[in-house]
Amino acid sequence: MALQFIDSIDESQIKDKRVLVRFDFNVPLNKETKEITDSTRIDYALETIKVILEKGASKLIMMSHLGRPKGERNEEFSLEPVATYLADKLGEEVTLTESCLDRGIKTLLSLNSNKIILLENLRFHKEETENDREFARKLSEYADVYVNDAFGAAHRKHASTYGINAFFKNRAYAGLLMKKEIEALTKITERPETPFVAVVGGAKVSDKIKIIERLLSNVSNLLIGGAMAYPFLKAKGNEVGISLCSDEDVRLAKKILSQKTAHKIVLPIDHLGSTEFGGKPQLIDKVGIPNDLMGLDIGEQTSAKYSQILSGAKTILWNGPMGIFENEDYAGGTLSIAKALSESDAYTLVGGGDSVSAVNKSGLADKMSHVSTGGGASLEFIEKGSLPGISALKFGVE
Repeated sequence: MALQFIDSIDESQIKDKRVLVRFDFNVPLNKETKEITDSTRIDYALETIKVILEKGASKLIMMSHLGRPKGERNEEFSLEPVATYLADKLGEEVTLTESCLDRGIKTLLSLNSNKIILLENLRFHKEETENDREFARKLSEYADVYVNDAFGAAHRKHASTYGINAFFKNRAYAGLLMKKEIEALTKITERPETPFVAVVGGAKVSDKIKIIERLLSNVSNLLIGGAMAYPFLKAKGNEVGISLCSDEDVRLAKKILSQKTAHKIVLPIDHLGSTEFGGKPQLIDKVGIPNDLMGLDIGEQTSAKYSQILSGAKTILWNGPMGIFENEDYAGGTLSIAKALSESDAYTLVGGGDSVSAVNKSGLADKMSHVSTGGGASLEFIEKGSLPGISALKFGVE
C-alpha cells in the first residue's frame, strides 16, 4: 500500500470531519520567560494545518510532546506557549486542553466554536512513550481521520506516532512536512547523484557507528570532524592529547578502519585546541595533538581540504558540527562546512540536531536543498530506509 499524503487525497475525506494530527512541537523555550527561542518546527507545520482547514475539516485536533516530563505533569513543559504562537500565526483561536485525556474534550468537539484544539503535552502520561494501546484508543476517539506530520518523532514507537494507527485503518495519512522529509532523504538513500560526500561530526562514534557503516558503502568520501575524529586518529596511531576520546570509541573506530571501505574516510590534518574545554585557542598545525592540549575544532588546513572535496560533490549529507561551534573561538570549522555547502551546486541535505543549529547560526540555511527537522529520525531513515511511524501509516501496526 502506498503512503497517502494529506494534500493529494480527495476533499471529501476531510470535509466536515474531525482531524487528529500528530505534530512535533518540541521547541526550545526560554526557562524564565517561557518564550519560544526557535519556532522552526511550528513554522514548518503551518502548511499542513492550512491544507486541512482549507479542505473543510470541522475540527482540527493537534497533539505533540514537549521536552521530557517523564510521564508526569510538569508546567515547565506545558504547550501553552505553542498554543499562543499558533493562534498568532493562524489568526484564529487555539484552545489548549487541561490534559490530552481531559473529560471536557468531547464537549469541546461537540461545539461549533473551538475549531482548533491543541491537546496538552502527550508525555505528561507515561502511556505515550510506552505505546499503550488503551491510551492510543482514547486519543483516536477524538477524530475521524489521523495525520502524522511529526517526522522528528517518527522513529519512536509511541502511542501517538505508532500504536494509534491501529484505530484508523484506511484513514491515516502523512502530512506535508513528513512528505518533504521522505522525499529529501530518499534522494540520499536510494538515488544519490555521485560523487556523494558525507560530513559527519559530533561527539561519539558509538552513537553513529551504524550510520557510518551504512554511509561508507554508498559515499565517495566520508569527512569526519568534531570529537568524532579523535578516536579515529588515535586508532591510526596518532596522539590526541587530552581530547574527548573513550576507549570504546577507539575500539569501534579500529573496527571501521579495518573494513575495505575505510579508504573513503578523510580525517583532520590540523586542529584548533586548548588546555581546557573552551579555553584560549591554540593552533595545532599537524595531525597529532600535544599531550597537554585537547582538540576543539578542525584547523584551517582541514577546512580547506574538506571544502575542496565538497566542491566536487553532486550530493552532500551533513550531520554533526566540526567543533564546539557554540563558542565563537571554535566555530570556524563548522561555519566553513556551511559555507562550502552554500556555494555548492550539489543536492545538500543537513541532517538534524546540532547541524541545523549550526547552519541557522551561519545564516545560510536557505542556501541548503533541505534542512531536516529530525536529528535521530533522519539518521535512522538513512540507516534503515524507513521509520516505525511511517511504516505504520503505510501498513498499519505490527
